[in-house]
Amino acid sequence: MEELEIFNLKGKYIGSEDRKKFYAEIKEEFAKKGMISRQAKSIRVLMLNSKGRVFLQKRSKFKEENSGLYDKTIGGHARKGESFEMCTIRECAEELGFPASILPEKEFTSAINWTHLDVVGLFRKVDEGLFESVRIGKKGERFVQPFFNAVFIGYFDGPIKFIDGESSGLEVFSMDELEDEIFHFPEKFTEDLKVMVKKYKHFLKPIKSV
Repeated sequence: MEELEIFNLKGKYIGSEDRKKFYAEIKEEFAKKGMISRQAKSIRVLMLNSKGRVFLQKRSKFKEENSGLYDKTIGGHARKGESFEMCTIRECAEELGFPASILPEKEFTSAINWTHLDVVGLFRKVDEGLFESVRIGKKGERFVQPFFNAVFIGYFDGPIKFIDGESSGLEVFSMDELEDEIFHFPEKFTEDLKVMVKKYKHFLKPIKSV
């Protein structure tokens, strides 16, 4: 059983609930009302290498929603009692097999110039609040889920041990390539990723430009 922290749409904590039970309830609510009144706590990560190339996860074709689409590098639910930062560190280790550190903005911009990024990934939190995740089912049905979410962006140059069996792998894009692909082939990417690239583009650059 995985306990999630649950919040109302204003970000007020209202308790914890088993993940499977929570998802069953919100999908039923969405089917009846076309909206969801509660949100789980989550993180979304965009990771680059030091040259500014973005790592994207390709979702498995066997996933019920957004199957086979390119998505953010890492995402996950925060467990009960877990901070956004701890969730990010755990997800980096569990999904891609590398150690990560989260730093405040000022320390981050200094540390990326001398840290051995082939050994540890460095990340900073760039946003926190409501994130409306859009998922498309295999029959074209649209499901919109609100999350109490934090966005982290950072760098890692080391080896990746792909662990998450729910995805088919990672692909690396330069920003020019990514924006061109999204423009010409939008159907290849999740709606979430399109929103994140547009909103956080100014963070997605080589270390020498930070």
